[in-house]
Amino acid sequence: MLIKSSSNANQILQIMNQYETVFIMTPVLSDKQMKEAVKKYQDYLKEKGAEIVHEEYWGLKKLTYPIQKKTSGFYHLIEFTNNGEIIRDFEVAFKRDERILRFLTVKLDKHAIAYNEKKRKKAKEKVTEEVASK
Repeated sequence: MLIKSSSNANQILQIMNQYETVFIMTPVLSDKQMKEAVKKYQDYLKEKGAEIVHEEYWGLKKLTYPIQKKTSGFYHLIEFTNNGEIIRDFEVAFKRDERILRFLTVKLDKHAIAYNEKKRKKAKEKVTEEVASK
């Protein structure tokens, strides 16, 4: 996605890339604390000019191996677009937060973006079929 912005008659093209971040929060958090942590990162992205495309809460899942002596964690996914300048600071915020066990941010290519859109479309169709059958 290209965005044109003009400042003093200079044309600057900024390329907006799409990113996906999955993070695992410690299982000792209450529901309220977990939602506050997620909101903190949503607000951070919005404050820095990112557009949140999609979010998913995957719930409490068992970890493959213990992390910080924890065997489970709350998983959350945020898909967003930005020019990439905030990624380093975004990940530093994760590293400093003791509620976060692990995180991974990846830049999505055109195939991953298409796959995610197709997956969301199928999920939406499935929900509408379930509602229609009731």
